[in-house]
Amino acid sequence: MSKKVLVISASPREGGNSDYLCDQFIQGAQEAGHEVEKLFIADYEIGFCSGCGVCNQTHKCVLKDDMEKLLPKMVNADVIVLASPVYFYTIDGQMKTFLDRTVPRYQEIAGKKLYYIVTAADTEVANLERAVECFRGYADCLPGAEEIGVLYGAGVWQKGEIVGKPAAKQAYAMGKNL
Repeated sequence: MSKKVLVISASPREGGNSDYLCDQFIQGAQEAGHEVEKLFIADYEIGFCSGCGVCNQTHKCVLKDDMEKLLPKMVNADVIVLASPVYFYTIDGQMKTFLDRTVPRYQEIAGKKLYYIVTAADTEVANLERAVECFRGYADCLPGAEEIGVLYGAGVWQKGEIVGKPAAKQAYAMGKNL
């Protein structure tokens, strides 16, 4: 059965290592017949959450930026892929800002299947685990969310270093086997 897949790439570099893994995942998912959309966060204007709390009552953010059109995509997806490079052993600022801004509708982002993709210069996969824990903390707030897979792209720093690495094949296989 075809699924709606939303891939959220927080790489600041289009074609960067985590973004490349997103593209490999997408290729596999599309070949398997799934409907896939990728959000490259750097292409959107997304302000920081101000913590005003208005959205707790209205389920709408007072900030007027691109999150208004991105939130429905998360609500309507069956599968969500969260991908980030690892900076100082956690997700990057773009991804954190994006996740924070889902507060107005986070309870509607329910029952999703989740995949996480992280890349880092560090060669020890265990050191990328803190970034994955950020994703897991977010998922704990989503009703009925289920982690399906985690992909670690360790030991890659310069753009393109991930090409030809086992993680690229794994990303493709994850998408193909949704």
